[in-house]
Amino acid sequence: MATADDILRAFNFKLAFQPGITVAHFTEVSGIGARVTPIKYREGGNNAALITLPGYIEYADITLRYGLTRSDELFDWFMTSMSGKTVRRNVSIIVLDTDGATEEVRYNLTNAWVGEWRGTMLNARLQELAVESVTLVYDKLSRG
Repeated sequence: MATADDILRAFNFKLAFQPGITVAHFTEVSGIGARVTPIKYREGGNNAALITLPGYIEYADITLRYGLTRSDELFDWFMTSMSGKTVRRNVSIIVLDTDGATEEVRYNLTNAWVGEWRGTMLNARLQELAVESVTLVYDKLSRG
């Protein structure tokens, strides 16, 4: 049974290209997930019930929101997809302990590429941080 000390905070995380190169810290990561699509069929002679088998695995797109910086790395990665030369990378989303340095959980994305980029909203009347986002598409998810 988990104790209160086992529960991790959801506010400290980063993205790393493997092997271990940190790209950015993010303000928000959403969409981490997977689904096994059920295949339903009727078995011959048994019309009263549907039989369900596991089908293909569907991975959710992951959206990363981050404060606008001078670094072009994520934008340039997206632009390779726009040019038709998609660059796939193995990346990790790393959940850190409250000290901001100790790795607690790692989500590994295999063959990830940037499927969407969204620029920041610019409004001279607001004093908010400028935030961009990228959406990663990938072939496989593992937790390490």
